[in-house]
Amino acid sequence: MDLALGRSLAGYAGTLSAIPDLPSTLAAVGALGRVKEDRRGAGRGPAKSGQARSGRVLHRRDLRGREKGGAAVGKTKRGKGTKLMAVADGAGSPIAIHAASASPHEVTLAQDTVEQRFTEDIPERLIGDLAYDSDPLDAKFAEQGIELIAPHRENRRKPATQDARVLRRYCRRWKIERLFAWLQNFRRLVVRYEYHVENFLGFVHLGCMLILLRRYF
Repeated sequence: MDLALGRSLAGYAGTLSAIPDLPSTLAAVGALGRVKEDRRGAGRGPAKSGQARSGRVLHRRDLRGREKGGAAVGKTKRGKGTKLMAVADGAGSPIAIHAASASPHEVTLAQDTVEQRFTEDIPERLIGDLAYDSDPLDAKFAEQGIELIAPHRENRRKPATQDARVLRRYCRRWKIERLFAWLQNFRRLVVRYEYHVENFLGFVHLGCMLILLRRYF
């Protein structure tokens, strides 16, 4: 109500009618469209302009029931996903990032992760968890001049290859966990929405750039 003139300011309230000419797959979302009615024939049918603009409501809506997929997506115990591998320096800053399918084991992805490093120098040491207890991986990195530090599993039957004095460096592994916590602060990286893994990896690189800029500039 207009307090000065004492009369109603409400406009014409027209009713929304159903959209009869939509496909059967879009019948459930037909009520979401904003269809403008002609005031001279309200309720007789939707206006042509409203029909032309009804497609805007369906922008970026996947209405087709199908299985989601994409490149570098593999099965896990909890479903399907993408595995993100990373290497951090002594300060916890990222120096290598690699995205791959979640199905392969970390041992098979360690070499590819090192090759995707941002720096020219090869790291002298790599600290990993129990998953990296692999003699072939130790030998492969030793040929490149990289020392792999990883504790042995309890069910290991082969002779021990790790020195207890060197394993004291394992307490610094929390820095790589902190790096992943920093990456998880970017909501765009928590869930992968991109079909192409290159697009997802580009967002991860952007997050690494922001971390480096905040720490050193």
